[in-house]
Amino acid sequence: MAGKAAKAAAGEPLGRTAEEAAWAETLRGACEPEHHWRYRREFLLRNVGELPAAGSAQLQRLVSLSMVWANHVFLGCRYPPQVMEKALEMAEGIQVTNAPVRTTRDELVAKVKK
Repeated sequence: MAGKAAKAAAGEPLGRTAEEAAWAETLRGACEPEHHWRYRREFLLRNVGELPAAGSAQLQRLVSLSMVWANHVFLGCRYPPQVMEKALEMAEGIQVTNAPVRTTRDELVAKVKK
């Protein structure tokens, strides 16, 4: 029986329990692509610690920062420096594959000035 439980836990993201993985699934956006969700779920599970109460400020902050990070990585969105710093710090170690490469406005202006 213990072998079966260990095998099930090994299949969960980051070795998390089925309860934690199910909790994370409740936070997925209805139209969120699988590729984006996989990495945002990793962000959430890496930073959650103890599962926060539904609707709590702690949960809202974690979900917001996960969306900031995902929007930055996948959509090229930018946020105030303090927010970006925090989100990037929390995402340290997450290896994203196939993320789009974007040219920033500053890079475009620099090319024109040359």
